[in-house]
Amino acid sequence: MTAQLIDGKAIAAAIHEEVRVAAAELKAKHGITPGLATVLVGDNPASHSYVKGKRQACAEDGLESFPNELPADTPQADVIALVKRLGEDPKVHGILVQLPLPGHINEEAVLNAVPITKDVDGFHPVNIGKLGMKNREPSFEPCTPAGVIELLDRIGAKIEGASAVVLGRSNIVGLPVSLLLLGRNATVTVCHSRTKDIAAVVRQADILVAAIGKAKFVKAEWVKPGAVVIDVGVNSLPVLNPDGTQAISEKTGKPRTKLVGDCDFEAVKEVASAITPVPGGVGPMTIAMLMKNTLRAAQQSVK
Repeated sequence: MTAQLIDGKAIAAAIHEEVRVAAAELKAKHGITPGLATVLVGDNPASHSYVKGKRQACAEDGLESFPNELPADTPQADVIALVKRLGEDPKVHGILVQLPLPGHINEEAVLNAVPITKDVDGFHPVNIGKLGMKNREPSFEPCTPAGVIELLDRIGAKIEGASAVVLGRSNIVGLPVSLLLLGRNATVTVCHSRTKDIAAVVRQADILVAAIGKAKFVKAEWVKPGAVVIDVGVNSLPVLNPDGTQAISEKTGKPRTKLVGDCDFEAVKEVASAITPVPGGVGPMTIAMLMKNTLRAAQQSVK
């Protein structure tokens, strides 16, 4: 049995289209354009790339973008003051502080300055706290974990009553996605570096979310036949020549690499019922869910 390929690109494209339609309706009825402010401190190339992608998505989905770029040596007080000003701006419905911040800045202090009604990234301590409490709903859910749940819903995976295993306990993915699954009435086990016999634990999963950051860590024999596998990992491996030497790009002269997930994809897909590829699985969902959260923030501002 070869698994169904969960096409994150196609599902994300559908979400972007839904956001475009709803944003146009909001503007037509109430004269409001959803607005996302980004705060970028420093010159981290990866962070600049991420923010550029978010701004491009805003333009394509009919959202307004408010970029804020600060030098790496900006004092913490100035960053917090900026976030507070954005929080008071009625045109800004969502605020995203791009992490990581420079070492001299306390990330929690900056995130605490974001109003929970504009915390479209979903990482304000209050929103995370509500995520972990029964009968409490956060204003917003973190984008990547929410994207994992959205993928499961869109392929019709049964979450309620399922045995779910989450590999990894990071604040960004592992912990929040485990809370989201628990909130949907799955029985959740979180594995980490101290878990004994991880393979045996993983083998019990009807739903497996791999977010441990180790290339091809999950083997086919670890996976329960028919399980749904969501691979959040993004790892870089060298591309090798047939003789085992490092392949070099003819265009750049640099070593060639390829992106792989936390699962041994080619082997696991022969056991699972459905699986996300890397790239093209969970990755596109993060920005799509950010756009969805920003739209929701604007709609809530009307109410």
